This record gives sequence, C-alpha cells and structure tokens, in this order.
Amino acid sequence: MTAIAEPGAVTLSCSDPESLAEFYARTTGWQKIFSSESAAYLAGQNGMRMGFVRIEGFEPPSWPEAGNRVHLDFSVPDLEKAEAELLALGATKPEEQPGQGKWTVLLDPAGYPFCITTMA
Repeated sequence: MTAIAEPGAVTLSCSDPESLAEFYARTTGWQKIFSSESAAYLAGQNGMRMGFVRIEGFEPPSWPEAGNRVHLDFSVPDLEKAEAELLALGATKPEEQPGQGKWTVLLDPAGYPFCITTMA
C-alpha cells in the first residue's frame, strides 16, 4: 500500500513549552531543535519530533477520566529504575495503575499521562 503520509511529530499543548521540552529531552535523550516563548521542539535520531506549544488557559488532562484519548508509551529496560528517574525529573505517579506490573502510568509536569513498559 502506498502511504499518503507518515508521522513526523507529536505535539502537546501546555502552559510552559520550555520546561516540558526539557523534561522530555531528559527522558528521551532527544535534542532541542527549536525554542521560543510559544513553542519548543525536540528531534530524535530516527527523524521523529516532539513539539510543545503554549496555549493560554491550558488545563491539564485528568487521569484516569474518560476524556483522555491519547497518551505516549515509552519502552524502558528496567521499569523500577526508569520510574525513579522520571519521578526525580518531575513526573508524578497517579494512584490509578491499571497495568498490573506490566506498565506504569506516570504524569508529565504538564499533567499528560504517559506509560513506561518493558514490553517492546
């Protein structure tokens, strides 16, 4: 099948693009390729990008309510070690944990849920 398009970036709305970009740069090891008052972007070695765009009046998502439709999953070699490192970077761990030890849900500094898992 011929592709019409391929993913180039995942962009998150937030109140502070610079700090959220820093959190994800430290999480992924990706390099910051652009930063301004209104937006910041990271790029990975595979060409994928993450963007962070300032939205006035931004309200963080609320986990685990049904309004959340999209979240990021990150593969990690050691679940407990990655959790501790991400918490030290500013992530928080919500009470609701549906992964039963297979994955852990965390919230980034803007409140977006994301998962870490050893299942690749």
